[in-house]
Amino acid sequence: MDNILYLTLMRKWFLEILEGKKKIEYRDIKPYWTKRLFANGKQKKYDFIIFKNGYSKNAPEMKVEFLGVRTREKYEILLGKVLEKNNCDLSQELTIKDRNP
Repeated sequence: MDNILYLTLMRKWFLEILEGKKKIEYRDIKPYWTKRLFANGKQKKYDFIIFKNGYSKNAPEMKVEFLGVRTREKYEILLGKVLEKNNCDLSQELTIKDRNP
């Protein structure tokens, strides 16, 4: 059985990961994230991450390789390749550059 980390993202960050531009997801060093990313002082082993953009059952989502976690000023979740995507029809989307001049 796969060990999956589920994360919800704002649209901007979701699209950057989907387009391969964002390779690190940052999370604050707080008890909530420490519990989700570590167990008994050791990094948890996840097979991959499921990112969702929203909470509806038809929200865009993607499956991404989990490469590990670094601890710096924040937790840095290292991302690999996008393995699968669902409900991610971007034909109507502007590029990130166009949305953020």
